[in-house]
Amino acid sequence: MVERMKIDVTFPSSGLTLAGILFVPDAATAERLPAVVVGHPGGGVKEQTASIYAERLAREGFAALVFDAAYQGESEGEPRGLENPAQRAEDVKAAVSFLTTRAEIDPDRIGALGICASGGYVSFAVQTDLRVKAVATVSGTDLGTVMRDGLGGGQSPETTRSMLELSNAARTAEARGEEVVRQAWITDAVDAETYEYYRTPRGYHPRAVQPWPVRSLDMLIQYDSFALIRLIAPRPLLMIIGSDANTAYMSREAIARAAEPKELFVIDGGTHISLYDTDEHVTAAVARLAGFFGRHLRA
Repeated sequence: MVERMKIDVTFPSSGLTLAGILFVPDAATAERLPAVVVGHPGGGVKEQTASIYAERLAREGFAALVFDAAYQGESEGEPRGLENPAQRAEDVKAAVSFLTTRAEIDPDRIGALGICASGGYVSFAVQTDLRVKAVATVSGTDLGTVMRDGLGGGQSPETTRSMLELSNAARTAEARGEEVVRQAWITDAVDAETYEYYRTPRGYHPRAVQPWPVRSLDMLIQYDSFALIRLIAPRPLLMIIGSDANTAYMSREAIARAAEPKELFVIDGGTHISLYDTDEHVTAAVARLAGFFGRHLRA
């Protein structure tokens, strides 16, 4: 294990300034480093699970960059909290561009890791960003599928249409100069572990899961993270899920669509949220990630 440092950074993405943290091993132990971009869950912020993974990857000898998505956390963008999948993909590409400018980073050894919704955004972004040499997800989720079909499927077309009508009405209201219509992400109606992570001291952060603009809905419903996941090949893909995760089916379906080389790694007893911060499950995930990135980001 090596010591690591945290460096506060900023970089541009589509005209907006994003706030990030670059975790690096002690500069005395390495020259040009392999690096991993780490994306946070939808509605989350860089200080939560993304930093847990980044810090542990830095212990394993990688530089790891976490950042707040545009419109969220400490990054720029209005309206606050907007969940725009096209922008989220651009943010991933902008993070890669930023790493290529750093003297301590080897631009030919950059990987990417997406957690939860960022598992979808990272997979989508790297389909056409060949600078990313290895791709991994943890509890990877396609928010487009969730919004179109409901978690686990079975959402009626009428429900989806009502969401679109709500989003369209919000756009009209904003165009007329009215206040941004917002909707809570995490309420006591969600599963207990998600609520515990985001709304109790377990994982709470004051900048996370703020009510999002309702017009996020139509952008998400039209979006599909994994439709072209085959374009990642021949670069390697690793998807990590918990055996008990309610989102695991999305990674399983994505792996089925992906081309070789690909791997699905299942953590026994893990849930979607336990892979965020439960030490036993994070340790197992990081061990797999360190081996994966170590093999594929060689000098």
